Amino acid sequence: MKTIGYRNLVFPVFISLLCFSACKSTPKSKTDQADEGTKKGVVLVHSEADRKVEVFIDGEIFTSYMYPENMEKPFLYPVYTSAGTVVTRGYPIEPREGERVDHPHHVGIWFNYGDVNGFDFWNNSFAIPEENKIHYGKIVHREVLLANSKEDFGILEVTADWMVQHDALLPAIALLKEETRFEFSGDEDTRTIDRITTLTAVTEDVVFKDNKEGLFAIRLDRAFEYPSDEPQVFTDAKGNPAEVKVLDNEGVNGHYRNSDGIEDLDVWGKRADWVGLSATKGDEEITMAIFDHPGNPGYPASWHARGYGLFAVNNLGLKVFSDGKEELNFSLKKGESATFKHRLFITSGHRATDEELNQQFDSFSKK
Repeated sequence: MKTIGYRNLVFPVFISLLCFSACKSTPKSKTDQADEGTKKGVVLVHSEADRKVEVFIDGEIFTSYMYPENMEKPFLYPVYTSAGTVVTRGYPIEPREGERVDHPHHVGIWFNYGDVNGFDFWNNSFAIPEENKIHYGKIVHREVLLANSKEDFGILEVTADWMVQHDALLPAIALLKEETRFEFSGDEDTRTIDRITTLTAVTEDVVFKDNKEGLFAIRLDRAFEYPSDEPQVFTDAKGNPAEVKVLDNEGVNGHYRNSDGIEDLDVWGKRADWVGLSATKGDEEITMAIFDHPGNPGYPASWHARGYGLFAVNNLGLKVFSDGKEELNFSLKKGESATFKHRLFITSGHRATDEELNQQFDSFSKK
């Protein structure tokens, strides 16, 4: 393998920027840092010092809401099944041997968009040169309003600002105020995240120009990718990016299916109520499904679901996905708000059936 040395993938520099406690994932075990995490039910543990809220279900880590100061958005990372198998890609936070090192802006689970009044929130990352940052937006966490633990579910409410800078000589301003409610739940075989986000235009009218880059997304472990023969860049055993000419597809077995029965790479760009992505990791059968909501703008959403591990639902990119036949260009007048509801559902030990996913959609639609 040939080591790649270009600037955007130099790991020693990047790791020195990101190796701080807020971006360290909790080991898959009962927490030894807080008694709260060993209780039955869903328990949220907020560490202001580490800038994260850990989510435990029956004493086992499920995920963490992270809001590090030197990242371009808050995110959920890592994410585990009920059996303790990690499903999110490690890069760029914790690179693992044999995984792709493309798209450094794909971090855990996140919510943003590629064209908001001309600013790109989706593609912003450490890889963007400082002189080009003015063209990109940044989502800045502001406050944890509520971290409520209950037996059946946990609630996390947070606020954030979608910040942009119109001129290098002017201070950044908030285009959008974000208010997000996460609901976390699970049982012996499943895990669920409901994300309800309200965006309010606070300083000027806002246009979400139709763009494929959005909206609610997760970047997945290599097992969930679609087998490919194209040369790629992966992490080697020393944590360095290395070009691989002939891919080893062992264990790579992702399989997409949407609510209309369309499968694999053909789900990209199609409108659907839900899309499921199934794979076997080790000896564990897993399905991850994302659900749109009938009350969302742009419903039914199009799906930015790729074979390399990006799995996203996009309510606002209609023109791109319809090859120009339809157009949305969703907009908010100053002071107006819009709410987006999405669900991520994870099964462990079995692949979810259409019937199971349709039941999930029907239940979520009533929220």
